[in-house]
Amino acid sequence: MNLFKRIVSKLTNQPEEEEKQSLEKLGDSLKNADLDYKFAQLFTHSGGFFNYCADEAEALQTLNQIVKIEGINNIFCWDKELQSFLNVVKTPFTSEMEHSNDAAFITCEYLIAYDGRIMLSHNNILHYHSSRLPGKIIIMANVSQIVNNLNDAMGKIKRNGNIKNLTSISGGQSSLDTSSHTNTKLFLLLLED
Repeated sequence: MNLFKRIVSKLTNQPEEEEKQSLEKLGDSLKNADLDYKFAQLFTHSGGFFNYCADEAEALQTLNQIVKIEGINNIFCWDKELQSFLNVVKTPFTSEMEHSNDAAFITCEYLIAYDGRIMLSHNNILHYHSSRLPGKIIIMANVSQIVNNLNDAMGKIKRNGNIKNLTSISGGQSSLDTSSHTNTKLFLLLLED
């Protein structure tokens, strides 16, 4: 890629073609891999922090480490089950988004193995737009939520019905985010079912 294109892509906050091609090449090289392995590779390649947890005790330990290492003081978390995790690790949270939130702890709809993206809906982030989420997002998901591609996820959503406001995020940022959220850190706690 020539220098001019690189400068323009940086100024307009567009991903460079080389990065996009690199992700596509990695995806192609993993086309016959297990879905969980493929997802983990593509998710981390795009900048996400992948944490496999064999059980809830390990998830609690990992969550506690993330909170301490990242210096998280106040988390947006409206899910009652996830709030119980935060109570155990003694981390303050709010059930509504506030300016004081320096992280979000949420669930997701599906994990897309094809490109390492995470699909969210109103079930996960309420009525908030993904760009309003804090700069650090911790997502808890199960291995059974991994699907091959977007078509599989949409098919499952169609069968389940009543899911709206779909968006997806990957390692570094949401596909709908503005340039002000380019430093988003995305942590995934993947639990065995």
